[in-house]
Amino acid sequence: MTILEAINLTKTYTLDDQHIPVLDHISLSIEGGEFVVLEGRSGSGKSTLLSLLSGLDRPTSGRVLIADQDITDWHEDELAPLRNATFGFVFQAFHLVPSLTTLENVMFPAELQQDRQARHKAEALLERVGLEHRRHHFPSQLSGGEKQRCAMCRALINEPKILFADEPTGNLDSASSDALLTLLREIRNEHDTTLLLATHSSDIAGMADRVITLQDGVVSGDVYRGA
Repeated sequence: MTILEAINLTKTYTLDDQHIPVLDHISLSIEGGEFVVLEGRSGSGKSTLLSLLSGLDRPTSGRVLIADQDITDWHEDELAPLRNATFGFVFQAFHLVPSLTTLENVMFPAELQQDRQARHKAEALLERVGLEHRRHHFPSQLSGGEKQRCAMCRALINEPKILFADEPTGNLDSASSDALLTLLREIRNEHDTTLLLATHSSDIAGMADRVITLQDGVVSGDVYRGA
């Protein structure tokens, strides 16, 4: 079943009366449980496409459908509960809450859902990525790689239907990267999570069912490799 669909997505920014095209009439569909990698050089439009598909930004034109629901024109009060319950996000700016500990940051989305198992789930995720010993530390006390792993755990705590991630291993050493990739594989198998990752990592691309290549804001390749 198609869980995510983009129809003729275009995004243009305006700077000093100059129109700067970033995405140009992109159409694609992603099946539930599929592992898809977006690849392309910096500036190809990968991050912008993730933001549009996840409802964090609006296209200049075109439509975004989640499970056949057109969310393109939804207001923030409609999008917020959808994002918290259905999506997980790991973007290059981690957006951890400075006043919350590692554990509290991970728990936060589950607490919004009034999940009584929030603490248990958060502690289990932190253990899986080797951060249990940092659970009472604040973001300012974490390295870039530790913040990345914390953000990943926070994105996964509500068992999202779709996980969006922008360079999820970009700040990690090889051991931490391997642990995170193992976690992604396990979460996908356990919950049939749809993974949509923008990355330069050949390791992640090698794990994917499908690799979509962007070049200058258009899809220049779409290769299905199979599960």
